[in-house]
Amino acid sequence: IKLRMELREADTLARLGGDEFGILLEGCSMENAREPAEAIRKIVEEFRFVWDNTSFRIGASIGLVPISHESGTLTDVLSAADSACYVAKDQGRNRVHIYQPDDKAVSERHGQMQWVQRIQDVLEQNRFRLFFQPIVKLNRAADEKNLTHGEVLIRMLDENNKIVGPGSFIPAAERYQLMPSIDRWVVSNTFGMLTLDKDKVANCISSCCINLSGQSLSDERFMDFLVNEIRDSGVSPEILVFEITETAVIANLCNASKLITTLREMGCRFALDDFGVGLSSFGYLKNLAVDYLKLDGCFVKNMVVDNIDHAMVQAINQIGHTMDIKTIAEFVEDEATLEAVRKVGVDYAQGYVIAKPMPIEIALYNDPIDLASSEDEPDLVQLKTASTQH
Repeated sequence: IKLRMELREADTLARLGGDEFGILLEGCSMENAREPAEAIRKIVEEFRFVWDNTSFRIGASIGLVPISHESGTLTDVLSAADSACYVAKDQGRNRVHIYQPDDKAVSERHGQMQWVQRIQDVLEQNRFRLFFQPIVKLNRAADEKNLTHGEVLIRMLDENNKIVGPGSFIPAAERYQLMPSIDRWVVSNTFGMLTLDKDKVANCISSCCINLSGQSLSDERFMDFLVNEIRDSGVSPEILVFEITETAVIANLCNASKLITTLREMGCRFALDDFGVGLSSFGYLKNLAVDYLKLDGCFVKNMVVDNIDHAMVQAINQIGHTMDIKTIAEFVEDEATLEAVRKVGVDYAQGYVIAKPMPIEIALYNDPIDLASSEDEPDLVQLKTASTQH
């Protein structure tokens, strides 16, 4: 009633569904529309309701869109309004976002919304593809066998059978809560690849790292899914390493701790990814039973030229080793960086200077890459070319 009283008699107020409402301001310019939009936002902001002796406040994120000859169809107008509304939410909520024809923020939001249907189609049509990037051990005992260690990565096969990188679709998947479905697809299909040649896997693969999103960590059903997939597939838990980001763990600490405890009891291992970017990294590390720390690439890639980044790599590596946790340097893109992380004492390295991601059906069954210095011969570095016979 309060909202209706704020509008003119010719204006229309309607509920679109859920918590979304639409207002049609007839014969009103964009300049004049800002005032009633702000008035409505303020009315909603000042409203209070009481539930169970507790007072609650609410807010309104408003997208303001013009209707003209250039606006397109009704569907186009509603889509632009919806995108502008979500931009208002993204920019802090409880505000008005005015749509512009060249609105970059709305275009980005609209582009992500279009990705949602594409991602769902790809899941239904099984058009995701798994890639695998080797992670090499930098120091190894003379009698220690060289085994394959690497990370599973995801790519999309588009409508023209071209590979699309994760940077194009993962942001939309995260925003629209599609990551649990993608994670489940990755887990099931990775386990399928690991059972193609069980003897080869048992003799040549030490670690297969699979990323888990924060959304999956917050899903209480996901742990049961993982446990069942491991048991039903017959994959050895000892070769499975689940990578979880530091920020995702902090946001879902209770569920993450339960997941880590349950799967480690089965024999799985865990890596804390992007370590070092959070404000409370070391404090949370004390309470998490992880096996690997993956040093965030923002420190590694510039450590040769930036003393602070070099010191951060040293500090994280030392803390990890003090806690008996192995360390992995990401974004090792050149020989100088490879040598730098080796000198610091990092246990493993990953990056383009070692190997680029390749289809998992090739990479998993290649001969392992050897860049390790022998403890008996510290100056010897050998690179074994990966075989593609399999």
